[in-house]
Amino acid sequence: MTKIAIFASGSGSNAENIIQYFQGIQGVDVVLVLSNRKESYVLTRALKYSIPTFVFTKNELNNTTKVLDYLHKLNASILILAGFLLKIPINLLIKYPNKILNIHPSLLPLHGGKGMYGMNVHRSVVENKDQVSGITIHYVNEHYDQGDYIFQATCPVLSSDSPEDVKQKVQNLERIHYPKVIASILSE
Repeated sequence: MTKIAIFASGSGSNAENIIQYFQGIQGVDVVLVLSNRKESYVLTRALKYSIPTFVFTKNELNNTTKVLDYLHKLNASILILAGFLLKIPINLLIKYPNKILNIHPSLLPLHGGKGMYGMNVHRSVVENKDQVSGITIHYVNEHYDQGDYIFQATCPVLSSDSPEDVKQKVQNLERIHYPKVIASILSE
């Protein structure tokens, strides 16, 4: 049994999409949704599917084994970041080598790095007059958005597009591709 743990900091639309995708798939179970923000809507979404939640502080993530111990207790085999804004600490990277995936809302290496998340990315795409944007699904390493790429998908950016328009296009790509890419990694 492959056990997925999802890390998220915000509303959790990607997390919910992943949960829905893996419901009823034999041999795969989403066992936990974790967040560093107790007010994150992702926690409400998880409870809707009877998935346990776990809230932790940045200090607990970086300076204790509390998160790692909880993941170990549930036998989590792969970690999925879905709008999670904190850097993953070395203890998790060591325990889960090439088992932590993230999705970034641009075509890395463009518009990546610290502080490049959400609308910051889409504004940057529009300000730079990029003609395409998209998503990058990648393994997580010790640097923001620098892990090996697994998959990229593109969407056009029109000169008339606002950052909100780009966001909508990118979120459509996320919904379509992230669960499928996770499934393909699990089948390797």
